[in-house]
Amino acid sequence: MSSKRILALIIALLLIALSWWNVLAAEASLVIRHIQRAGVPLLYMAPQLQNDQKVPGVLIAHGYAGSKQLMLGYAYTFAHAGYAVMLWDFNSHAANTQPLQPDSLSSNLNVAYTALIEQPEVDTLRLATLGHSMGSGAVMSAAIDNGSNYAATIAVSPTGARPTPNAPRNLQLQAGSWEGRFIENAQRLLRAAGGENRNFADGRARELVIIPNAEHITILFRTGSHEAARNWLDTTFGVQRQSNYVDHRIIWYFIQLLAWLVALGAITPIFNVNLSQKSPKIVNWAGLLAAPFFASGALMLFNNFGNVESLGGILVGGAVSIWFGVAGITWLTIMSRLPRLRIQAFFAGLGLFVLLWIGFGAMAQIVWLQWLLVPVRFKLFPILAITCFPWFLASGVTQQNLTFKKRVLWWLGQSIVLVCGFILVLYLLPQLGFIGLLLPIFPVLAAIFSFTASVLNEPWSYAICNALFFAWALAATFPLAS
Repeated sequence: MSSKRILALIIALLLIALSWWNVLAAEASLVIRHIQRAGVPLLYMAPQLQNDQKVPGVLIAHGYAGSKQLMLGYAYTFAHAGYAVMLWDFNSHAANTQPLQPDSLSSNLNVAYTALIEQPEVDTLRLATLGHSMGSGAVMSAAIDNGSNYAATIAVSPTGARPTPNAPRNLQLQAGSWEGRFIENAQRLLRAAGGENRNFADGRARELVIIPNAEHITILFRTGSHEAARNWLDTTFGVQRQSNYVDHRIIWYFIQLLAWLVALGAITPIFNVNLSQKSPKIVNWAGLLAAPFFASGALMLFNNFGNVESLGGILVGGAVSIWFGVAGITWLTIMSRLPRLRIQAFFAGLGLFVLLWIGFGAMAQIVWLQWLLVPVRFKLFPILAITCFPWFLASGVTQQNLTFKKRVLWWLGQSIVLVCGFILVLYLLPQLGFIGLLLPIFPVLAAIFSFTASVLNEPWSYAICNALFFAWALAATFPLAS
């Protein structure tokens, strides 16, 4: 390697080490316990206490296609501020493989409640709840039905519930400024709950907080959301601020991810898979532009023969993989070009997948995403990878031997096609509405994919790497079908 590549690799490794140090430092002075109860994976976090001191407890519930890891920003903020928190995975989500049933949300919450009040650090007379999206409905309903159990409830991006001026006690509603539908719902809930006031003593306090420049997912990582929730609990319980901790773990996560990408670029010569294949004489945009129409039509056809929402064994994610598969086949067919697979490219694709898997997922497991697959999800992983593969092969062919400007153009083109294509899916199949919340993620993923295309500059290795990576993300994220 050249001296510049060696220097880039050294800097990248230092940034990775620094990022890990800062993420792990957030666990200092905390008690952390992993608990399994009635098939529900739970995570407990509390400050280290002395002299049998008791602190308020908080139940934290994730939303649809979420996990306990996705809510860790609130957990660390609360724990450092002197609260004991319990997080869990709802049925069919993340590490919980039990089927999702009509009463799963309430039964899982009850399991978490029982586990929380059994912890020695928890003052069982001072409890609160926080939930995001689907989880907000679960915690609000629990606090309405069992008003004496919870002194405060915080609903982030709130969904359905039936609050009154008296229940739940001390209700805070939050919504991101970029999620208008949830703002409207929060305003409706606030009116039903009696409107804004600060009557904490009687449990009738109500508040609506709009978090600037946040949508349905990014609100979970906004410092403003964490601080508003903590201040609401502090006022409810009369707790004096014990820490100025601000949860920056997600920032360090992205720093280490960028460092991993720099490291991958630095060690490119090790792969040595640029086989000098000629770039196509005509870059066929027609295939890319036609792909979403065929893919969306295929999903409509599948829906006529079964439930499109549960295709592939996972909710929504299976439909996403099939969309990518049909779109990719369409794209390849119109291009009428399939490069020859060579053994070097195959192993290079596997090697790059392993490195990208570690760079993206190792820290994600403890920061924001249940990245490690439980056995049921691991069995779905290869099926999803095969289904997605045609899209990435077509993308790899079109991005071979491109200049930087042309690669940026292809990233932009694919991002627009993906976003518009799934908007068409939402119009044709409204039951897949959750995809709408994921649209901002597609350009980010496309940027990572474009970078790997530039690293290897070989379509098969690119396709193998990214099909495996994207399939893993689908298998890790979406709920299991019953």
